[in-house]
Amino acid sequence: MKNITICTLSIFAFVLTTSAQSKFKSQRDSLEFEAAKTEIWSPMPKVVTPGATASEAPSDAIVLYNGKDMNAFQKQGGGAAGWKIDADGAMTVVKGSGDIQTKESFGDCQLHLEFREPAIIKGSNQTRGNSGIWFMNNYEVQILDNYNNPTYANGQVGSYYKQHSPLVAAGRKPGEWQTYDIIFTAPVFSGNGDVASPGRITAFLNGVLVLNNITIYGPVEWIGLPKYRAHASKMPLRLQDHGFDGGEAVSFKNIWIRPL
Repeated sequence: MKNITICTLSIFAFVLTTSAQSKFKSQRDSLEFEAAKTEIWSPMPKVVTPGATASEAPSDAIVLYNGKDMNAFQKQGGGAAGWKIDADGAMTVVKGSGDIQTKESFGDCQLHLEFREPAIIKGSNQTRGNSGIWFMNNYEVQILDNYNNPTYANGQVGSYYKQHSPLVAAGRKPGEWQTYDIIFTAPVFSGNGDVASPGRITAFLNGVLVLNNITIYGPVEWIGLPKYRAHASKMPLRLQDHGFDGGEAVSFKNIWIRPL
């Protein structure tokens, strides 16, 4: 009798366990069915292989400068880029040679660029290691040596020139390599030339957020207020020969861009 009772209890426990498992499975299936309603399986994102380091271009990037040649650039307005390639592979501004711009045109993009301010310090305020990154030949993120070199806040390195000051001052000492990672959203114009949506910029300087999805009010103006003028949806990227005062010039390396 004792063995029969134990057997009966075991069967009862098995039935309860099986019933509980079945109920749990039913509930789980119901939850998975509901969850599947908000799952997107197609299209899948394109596979992009990241660079081995933060400086190395991902597999879908266009390499603009890799230390070997300046074939991706030309002088603004046409002709060979007049800058030089140093022994260490850096591309350096030659005073008076003029700005250089990409032969290819871009709109929305992600840009990676590394720059070095002159180790020999000459000049002050805006005459010390001044250059700039010009998106679409109109919209400038500032390059300047601000190490112990005060200038107006919306004109220092990390600023969108004359429109937005950087959130923080994250520049390195002159002679040290620095990094910009920038997301640029191009302005969109309507058929009559009005601005349908303004441009925007997010920028990291040396890994630190300095411009947080700022609104571009128009092309950069040294004097006066900015005002949009309709232009093409894609235009060259330009690097500036500012006409520095004395010393060495600003250098660049590891420049790559991802059209978005």
